[in-house]
Amino acid sequence: MDDKIDTKQRWYAIHTYSAYEERVAQEIRQRIANLGIADKITDILVPKENQIELKNGKRRIVAKRIFQGYVLIRMQLDKETWHTVRSTPNVTGFVGDGSNPVPIEEEEIRKIVKRMEIEEPKHKINYQVGEAVKITDGPFRDQEGLVSEIDAQKGTLTVLISAFGRETPMKLDALQVSSLKNE
Repeated sequence: MDDKIDTKQRWYAIHTYSAYEERVAQEIRQRIANLGIADKITDILVPKENQIELKNGKRRIVAKRIFQGYVLIRMQLDKETWHTVRSTPNVTGFVGDGSNPVPIEEEEIRKIVKRMEIEEPKHKINYQVGEAVKITDGPFRDQEGLVSEIDAQKGTLTVLISAFGRETPMKLDALQVSSLKNE
């Protein structure tokens, strides 16, 4: 950290140990309160987005971290704030050149915040009609089949499996299958 004082607040990214992002954010908030520097460090953000997860055959929406191992912080960079953040447990450093943190562009922060504000998670379907898949959940687990239809709106696939001596179409959640290309 060089001696120049930046009176303008900017966004910076800090590295943390993975899975400690929330704990780091809380610890920094506590330090800000104890040191009375809320005017110098004004925002701490652990970017998350809603994602669909399948657990025990049930679909649920969970908030997942967008950037594992990073916390975003809006602050006026000076020796005091640099040291406060840098000496927080589980912080490994700022993103930047050695001891000189590099600010994040406001446009990038706007994109991240916009991504966080999306309420309804999108279905990510990375399959194509005719692709071979393996069923990973449900009564036909470990069966292999071919994708015959894709409903991107609902996040479902129709998979043709060999059952009862013929090809049988199965309507499945896209999260209930895995591609055989990767095996």
